[in-house]
Amino acid sequence: MPREDYRDSLDELERDVEAMADDVGDQLRHALDALERGDHDLAREVIDGDDRINQQYLDLESDCIDLIALQQPVASDLRFVAASFKILTDLERIADLATNLARYALAGSPQIAPEVQVETIGEFASAQLGDAVDAYTRADPAACRDIADRDDELDAACQHASETVVRELIASETDRWDVEQLLDDVSRLLLTIRDLERVGDHAVNIAALTLYMSDGDPDLIY
Repeated sequence: MPREDYRDSLDELERDVEAMADDVGDQLRHALDALERGDHDLAREVIDGDDRINQQYLDLESDCIDLIALQQPVASDLRFVAASFKILTDLERIADLATNLARYALAGSPQIAPEVQVETIGEFASAQLGDAVDAYTRADPAACRDIADRDDELDAACQHASETVVRELIASETDRWDVEQLLDDVSRLLLTIRDLERVGDHAVNIAALTLYMSDGDPDLIY
């Protein structure tokens, strides 16, 4: 491959990663909207869209493998391709988590622990993802470190929310509840919180990989 075509391929990979990140971000926001509004149609759109994200992932993964195998990039180019390859995996897993959230939306709103602000946690996690993708686009080390620092805040919010749900379960008057429905609500709410925390973890992974791409040292973020 001529050098100019090679550089074009690297630029195209960056654009394709950003495009997939935009799609995944839309999936996550739509899943959160479906949860908040109890919108079953929107939830099904998110679930149906997961196959499209999976195909994007497979196509771009193949592109990364071809670039590494055929062009044998070195130094910063190799770091860029390797980091992009791993970032695609994080994006695909966030899309899977968005699909989970959409399925929870189809099951209905939990009737326990109404004070738990899932929407607020979701907005925080979504913002972390958006900032991580923006840091990748700009190759911004400072933004990467800021994302990692803010993850502690998301973790704390998720822990507090989970503890609140468990306290509500312990304090619930089981004779006033359908026990099976109660446990289903508790399980679904705890899974929602867990999945949002994992979105934040994947955003931190994207930031760490971007830092490796730009500075060559992934340990700087941890």
